[in-house]
Amino acid sequence: MMVFILIRNLRWWIGGLLFASTVVNYIDRQTLSVLAPTLKDQYHWTNTDFATVLIAFRVVYTIMQSVSGRLLDRLGTRRGLSISVAFYSTVAACTAFAQGLGSFRVFRGLLGAGESAGWPGAAKAVSEWFPDRERAWAVALFDSGSSIGGAVAPFLVVFLFHTFGSWRPAFLITASLGFIWLMVWKRVYHTPETHPRITPEELNLIRSSRQAAAEGSASPNPEGAHRVAVSRLLRFRQTWGIVVGRSLLDPYWFMMAEWFAIYLASKGFRMEESALGFWAPFMAADLGNFFGGGLSSYWIRRGWSVGKSRRRVVAIFGPAMLLLIPAAFSSRYWLLVGLFAFATFCYAACSTMFISLPADVFQSSAVATVSGMSGTGAGLVTLVSTYLIGRVADRLSFQPIIIVASIVPCLAALVMVTLVRPGRRADPDGILRTF
Repeated sequence: MMVFILIRNLRWWIGGLLFASTVVNYIDRQTLSVLAPTLKDQYHWTNTDFATVLIAFRVVYTIMQSVSGRLLDRLGTRRGLSISVAFYSTVAACTAFAQGLGSFRVFRGLLGAGESAGWPGAAKAVSEWFPDRERAWAVALFDSGSSIGGAVAPFLVVFLFHTFGSWRPAFLITASLGFIWLMVWKRVYHTPETHPRITPEELNLIRSSRQAAAEGSASPNPEGAHRVAVSRLLRFRQTWGIVVGRSLLDPYWFMMAEWFAIYLASKGFRMEESALGFWAPFMAADLGNFFGGGLSSYWIRRGWSVGKSRRRVVAIFGPAMLLLIPAAFSSRYWLLVGLFAFATFCYAACSTMFISLPADVFQSSAVATVSGMSGTGAGLVTLVSTYLIGRVADRLSFQPIIIVASIVPCLAALVMVTLVRPGRRADPDGILRTF
């Protein structure tokens, strides 16, 4: 008979594993963006050409966000994320064999299919393992992995590029990280009810949080029916607030993550300087994740409702992104980097709230589906914005792009604080949580 050693605070070990998954995800994703100036020179791409490579990723990622969310609710978190990471790590490695614009588009499209399950899966895992008062911290933890991955990627990729004298080994080596993560994930992750190493005290904490959230529900089954129909979810204004709000907010992140190196290069800064400046906004995003999550958790401890605390964070930091506008009129390196870092800090504080919301608002059986729907919405808007960025940057400059990118998050904040509020009527099916 096998005896398992119980682990205290096991949920935070799970959170750390989710953090590692997003680090790996973004290192794989950012390898192309860091190498973009080199690839553009080697293959004589225009900004519009590079935009089509990004769009190939975005089209498939957008479609598959909803599909992946639905599959995760059906397959379960452990199995769903295992398939996702194995697939996209294989694709990332195969990108080393790309020969031109067409093959880069194919590999980026396949990468988008694999990576689409990352955030819905992590959100679902958080809903399974963390009580309400800790959920924003847990989301901040795993979401900050994108910032860390984005910050590490420039240094790692530039080092590999200079070490091997070619961009191809960078894709092979960064892809191997996913397979290492997968081996750990398969050994460590189970749901709380089936995990052999969880303590009785921690299991009771998780269960008590679920019970408290279900109080006042008219449904005899607090978790609601399995496989909630998408058409049913679309009847809730809260769903639309999450989907539309995130759709307006997220394009800023992809503009910064995918175009910032090229933007700095367009200002005349070398690859090594761009890599250093590339680091600052990602680290600011990391701080923003934890600041937004910590601030909302502080207000919850003070007695505020979960929904009110989330809305307040978005209402503060969404409009604060207007301070990015001066970057459109400056060519001073550290001023540009500083303004982008501040705007990305604000973005990340808001993003943590949006990623938390599906688990805050809906029962576990619908979390990945709603998260995937919001990812699809964000992908559709980002798809359009990516194409427009390439066209506008070629024909005009990055100046109007930056101005628009600072204004749109204000609309996202307005949508969220208006629509994501408790319903006036009880939900007889128990799909909505008390938030």
